[in-house]
Amino acid sequence: MLYNEYMQNLKGKTILITGASRGIGAETALAFAKEGCNIIITFLSEIGAAEEVSRNCLKLGAESVELIQLDIKNQASIKSAIKSILLKCGGIDVLINNAGVIRWKKFVDQTEDDIDDQVLTNLLGLIKFTKQALPHIRNSIINVSSGAGSHPVVDLSVYCATKYGTQGFTKVLAMENPGLNIYTVSPTMTSTEMTDFHGMPPDRVAQVMVRTVQNGYGKESGDDIKVWEVMAEKFPSTPWD
Repeated sequence: MLYNEYMQNLKGKTILITGASRGIGAETALAFAKEGCNIIITFLSEIGAAEEVSRNCLKLGAESVELIQLDIKNQASIKSAIKSILLKCGGIDVLINNAGVIRWKKFVDQTEDDIDDQVLTNLLGLIKFTKQALPHIRNSIINVSSGAGSHPVVDLSVYCATKYGTQGFTKVLAMENPGLNIYTVSPTMTSTEMTDFHGMPPDRVAQVMVRTVQNGYGKESGDDIKVWEVMAEKFPSTPWD
């Protein structure tokens, strides 16, 4: 399926980003703010950080910013968040499923809580949130995957499983919804709390998010946009170096 409709001009579009109080999500909110978008930031508990991102978005040119509390592991919270978003914004042009967690442990050392947290947040929560949001999305869904979603990484067994799963879900979702532009974006190692601030600057990943919404890099809906490939001229690396 080819990209359906270019969105070169993003001004006034409504962009929903889960887990946007810090890291890649926060930088993505700022990047879309520069395009004059209406930004919806979801956060779990970091209200102070979310408010700071909101203020910075407005300074950078966002038309509006809404803060929505969301526990993506909880179905009632998902439904409540979607209801609030629709009341405040009416609909969603672009959904960016960014919320995620990681546990750097060999599988034998991972607890039941470690496993549940990663699967419920990174995969099941993403799927359930998309299910509730899908009828209200006008253009695009971007699911944040990872280099660990196509290349196995020692000590990240469960995390890898969730990211491989995200890519499979995205491919089928695109097949079933030909009227939308649906992609995974897969960062390489990125400098956030999840990686102890090692890797590519997160604002570079945010730039890829914006361009993916604008033109899909000319790829078909359902494809994976590998950040280390499209940014290769600046960051020649392989996943999770």
